Amino acid sequence: MLDSDVYDPGLWSNFFVLVGTGSAALTGLVFVAISVNLKGVLKDATHTYRAINMLNGFTSVFILSSFALMGHQTNQTLGLAWLVVSLFAAAINTNGYIRGFSVGGSRYALNFVRVAGGSACYLGQIIGSAMFLFGAGAGIYVSAVAVIVNFYFLVSGSWLLIVGTLPGTD
Repeated sequence: MLDSDVYDPGLWSNFFVLVGTGSAALTGLVFVAISVNLKGVLKDATHTYRAINMLNGFTSVFILSSFALMGHQTNQTLGLAWLVVSLFAAAINTNGYIRGFSVGGSRYALNFVRVAGGSACYLGQIIGSAMFLFGAGAGIYVSAVAVIVNFYFLVSGSWLLIVGTLPGTD
């Protein structure tokens, strides 16, 4: 296993600048897309909670990247910050799916693979953060890979939100 010295901020800074900047830009784009079609988003619980989940996901990646770029941290402080953010983001994501299903919104593009895949990414972030917090340097790789894979679910979910709120897709 990799030792706890794996996280060298100088070696990881480009990664977190790239990921943090990308997530900030995508958060803004999703926010604008939601604002332009707010009636379409609010007419269906699935769309409403998908919008919340997409904003939550991109924002949490921005926050994780911001914490990673802060100076003078130990692996434990960074692991703890990531763990708290990842738990919070996972709770919002899970609540969105539960509420969307229980309220009886449309099932458009809401399937097991999307729910399980996105949830697995948040679980990967949580596990990686806990590993990092408790001294396993490989935890940063687990978290980083989970964040990157989650981008697929966030970007495609954002697209499905936009397409699903178009007139005639009810």
